[in-house]
Amino acid sequence: MDIHEYQAKSILHHYGLPIPKFGVAASLGEVEQIIKELSLTQAVLKIQVHAGGRGKGGGVKFAKNKEEILSFAKQLIGMKFVNNQTGPEGVVAYKILISPPLEIKKEYYLGAAIDRESAQPILIASPEGGMDIEEIAHKHPEKILKLPIELTGDVRPYRLIRLMNFMGWKGEQAKIGTKIAKGVAKAFMQTDASLLEINPLVEDAKGDLWALDAKLSIDDNALFRQPEIAAFYDSSQLSKTEADAKAFDLAYVAMDGNIGCMVNGAGLAMATMDLIYNYGGKPANFLDVGGGASKEKVAEGFKIILEDPNVKAILVNIFGGIMNCAVLAEGIIAAMKECDIRVPLIVRMEGTNVQEGKRLLKESNLKIITADTLADAAEKSVATLKVK
Repeated sequence: MDIHEYQAKSILHHYGLPIPKFGVAASLGEVEQIIKELSLTQAVLKIQVHAGGRGKGGGVKFAKNKEEILSFAKQLIGMKFVNNQTGPEGVVAYKILISPPLEIKKEYYLGAAIDRESAQPILIASPEGGMDIEEIAHKHPEKILKLPIELTGDVRPYRLIRLMNFMGWKGEQAKIGTKIAKGVAKAFMQTDASLLEINPLVEDAKGDLWALDAKLSIDDNALFRQPEIAAFYDSSQLSKTEADAKAFDLAYVAMDGNIGCMVNGAGLAMATMDLIYNYGGKPANFLDVGGGASKEKVAEGFKIILEDPNVKAILVNIFGGIMNCAVLAEGIIAAMKECDIRVPLIVRMEGTNVQEGKRLLKESNLKIITADTLADAAEKSVATLKVK
């Protein structure tokens, strides 16, 4: 789950990171209050959306006086932000972050993530931060340092020394940098994060370091341990379809194909999409209903798939381990009647009580195409689109 920058900064402040003063506004009245509270004569205004690239996309403004602060705030509050991360539908910025400007001498990058190759959490650092960090990592990998984080959230002292040398921090600055690195590592582990980024981490004219921006994403599977962070969930930053799916605990990702997919299990879902591609089709979505989906959940899954006008066929591929195939069949039958499904429906099921499930589908007298194998299901799904 992603959270907003101002929420991430509040969390990181708790871990001792130097955060510039800021205020968050959703109206011009709140903007005026922030101007007064922070005694602002100049300000940086940033839209609060779950997407990067805000600076390049016009979502960050530098105001030179109070009049410009109010003028830019009027533009940014309610702004629809569109880039390659949001997709063509974009996201709306209902809030903006306002802070006094800093005189920036140098930009750095510091973050934490899970390294899949080494199967461990790591710190990621670079003396070259800013908007082009991805390009730097690609073209100049020697400017990226990765260091292991212990499961306790600690970083071993000799690794911190290596980090300070790599970043070029010495003396008092190295002390501050060490504190920041420790805070990032601890925050990453204790919040069950999947990604934490400070980009840029800046050095001001006095040599002080500040976390000028912050991004924090939490592992959805660990949110039960993070109730305070779970409360930061903002459905406005998702498409209606994704928000509906989340409300029913369905894992849904929209794609640009025309074959809707309903599968239980992420691995099986990926295999299903691969086979659709293999037979010349294109999946319209990734939808994992989970291992123990109820009839209601299955029905909701169909509704979500059918919200996409590009869907011309639906493939249901279920392995009944925890799930009972007979229950699944009842859910499919109920959903077809409730949702008025008018596109071809292909069903492949295997596992617990599969024969009873197949019997229920057959005796329903509904237009359901059954398949015995995954390959057979994928091939039939693509074939239905070719029938005139």
